[in-house]
Amino acid sequence: MKLASLKEGGRDGTLVVVSRDLTTAVTATGIAPTLQAALDDWENLAPRLNALAEDLANGNAPGAFPLDITRLAAPLPRAYEFVDGSAYLPHVERVRRARGAEVPESFYSDPLMYQATSAGFLGPRDPVVVPSEDFGIDLEAEVLVVTDDVPMGASVEVASEHIQLVGLVNDVSLRGLIPNELAKGFGFLQSKPRSALSPVLVTPDELGDAWHGDKLHLPMRTWINGQWFGEAECGVDMQFSFAQLIAHVARTRPLTAGTLVGSGTIANEDTSKGASCLAEQRTVETLRDGKPKTPFLKFGDTVRIEVTDKDGKSIFGAIEQPIAKG
Repeated sequence: MKLASLKEGGRDGTLVVVSRDLTTAVTATGIAPTLQAALDDWENLAPRLNALAEDLANGNAPGAFPLDITRLAAPLPRAYEFVDGSAYLPHVERVRRARGAEVPESFYSDPLMYQATSAGFLGPRDPVVVPSEDFGIDLEAEVLVVTDDVPMGASVEVASEHIQLVGLVNDVSLRGLIPNELAKGFGFLQSKPRSALSPVLVTPDELGDAWHGDKLHLPMRTWINGQWFGEAECGVDMQFSFAQLIAHVARTRPLTAGTLVGSGTIANEDTSKGASCLAEQRTVETLRDGKPKTPFLKFGDTVRIEVTDKDGKSIFGAIEQPIAKG
């Protein structure tokens, strides 16, 4: 099934079930008012949401209406927790090389993760608002999963069972602020504004054979101002699966229902696939040509991020955002 949230009903939106082709929806308030409420009691409520999805598919859902993406908030407008990884080592290696930093040997066996901003997510058509272009505005196209309650110390096998939803995230980065922040040895803060989520989140079974090994095996397609930017394969060069990332986070603490876990920027060793963030493209250019030529995002630019199935149909809907001055 596919789930989304309307921009109505309060800060956490109103839960809707969305058709597979993303054309129609029906409110699910008779089951759960919000997606967070559904995740809080997922074992009991997911079957009822699935039944509503089947009714919608069969034309038997009272109150169904045409879906307007502009009416959607992020599926989880705010979450209790968002932990983001950097599971694609080609991205880690290139971006760190651009900063003149080495890749520690431990990165190849121990996931690199950080505590990200979760208090508010942008909707799929909401602008990315930044005070200054001088901050080095960058997109980061990623896959994410949403868990139900995960016990502390969960093994990789147990963690896999707690992956309930899959979606996309534009994890916005301000590259000009990152080096000074990381030099303090305490992680990201000002350099990580709010991220945007895809219009819908989907259950793993919705992905068919494109979901296996706790990874998504489809290309991540990105455009900037309507121009192709990349289509890196999500299932290739991912050093750690989502189950491994979840188990890593849960080593010393339980995860509450509604926790988002990001993959990190999708990146392949094969640079002909393009990139999923500007910092990486600029690094490739520097290594090849001696200097970068692709600029960071400017006010008025538009970013589009989307994953389609083998028939070219959008799975999660597209994140399509203008860059605006705040």
